[in-house]
Amino acid sequence: MKRGYQGSPSGPPQSRLKPNPEGDGFLDDEGTRRQARKVADHYSARTNQTLEEREASPIIHLKKLNNWIKSVLIQLYARRGDVVLDLACGKGGDLIKWDKARIGYYVGIDIAEGSIEDCRTRYNGDADQHQRRNKFSFPARLLCGDCFEARLDIELAEDSPFDICSCQFALHYSWSTEARARRALANISALLRPGGILIGTMPDANVIVKKLREAEGLQFGNSVYWIRFDEDHADKKFKASSPFGIRYKFHLEDAVDCPEWVVPFHVFKSLAEEVRITFWLFLICIADASPSRHELIPGVEFVLGTLSPDEWEVAYLYLAFVLRKVSHVCVNSAFLSAIR
Repeated sequence: MKRGYQGSPSGPPQSRLKPNPEGDGFLDDEGTRRQARKVADHYSARTNQTLEEREASPIIHLKKLNNWIKSVLIQLYARRGDVVLDLACGKGGDLIKWDKARIGYYVGIDIAEGSIEDCRTRYNGDADQHQRRNKFSFPARLLCGDCFEARLDIELAEDSPFDICSCQFALHYSWSTEARARRALANISALLRPGGILIGTMPDANVIVKKLREAEGLQFGNSVYWIRFDEDHADKKFKASSPFGIRYKFHLEDAVDCPEWVVPFHVFKSLAEEVRITFWLFLICIADASPSRHELIPGVEFVLGTLSPDEWEVAYLYLAFVLRKVSHVCVNSAFLSAIR
C-alpha cells in the first residue's frame, strides 16, 4: 500500500519495519535494545481510557494543555492535502487533529505494537462508544517498529517525500546513543521534501538539569511526577563531550513510567543542521504558551480548565519546536560515518 491507497473495510494496512541489515551498526548493543524494549512495553501495556476515566485523571488539565499545543502546531503548519509522517504516533491521539487539517495521506509509526493496534482501532472508529465518529477523510498506513533504528528512507521510499513530520513527546527516546540520535534526524531529513516542516515537543534539558542541581539528592518532583537520576550522575555534572546516554527515570501519574534521556538542545540543533534541518520559526516552553495567547491564532480553539500548580511544574519541563528542511539537501559523509 502506498499513497494511492483508498481504504478498506478492515482499515489501514499494518506492517513491521525491517531491522537494519547486518553491519549497519544501529542498536547492536543489547543494553540499548533492552532499554528501547522497556519503553515499547510500557506504552503497549497502557490501555485506552473511556471518556469518564480520562476526565478523572489527576493530570487531565495537563493533558488538555499538551493536546492544545499539538493542535496549534498542526493547525499552523499542516496544509490541505499534505502528506504526513507521524513518528512515535502512539495510539493515534492526533488523528482527529490531522483530519481537521484536511491532510491527504498519513503514515504513522510506533515501536509499541499495542499502541499501533489501538491506533488502527481508533482510525476505524471503534475506540470507544463515546468517541465514535465518521470515517477519517485521509488514507493511512501504520507500521510497527523502532523509527530511531530502522532505515525509514528505504521502508518508506514509495510514500515519500513528506510535507510535514511530527514527533510529539518522543524524540528524546532516540538520545540513548549517538547512533540512534543521528539515525532519527537522518530519517527525518531523508523523508521530508525540501521546505518540509518538522514539528515536535520534548523535555527541556536545561530545566531538568537545573531542577536536579537544586534538589538535595538525585530525585525531584511533586504529587504528580518525579524524575530520578542514577548514581552515575551523583556529582550532577555532565561532560560536554558526552551528550548522549544521560538517562533518568521519569514517572508521571496516569501517563509515563519508563526511562528517558536528556537532550542538550544545542547538540540537537547542531546535529539537525548537519542534515540540513534548520530552525525556522520558534522554540518555546510549553507552559509559556499561555491561554492568553490563543486569541492570536485564528481558528485554534482552547479548552483547558485550571491546571494545578503541580501540573504547571510538569508543563515547564517541556518545549515545542518548529524546524524546516532547507533545499538541496546533501547529508555529508562525516555525518553518515558517525552513525556506522
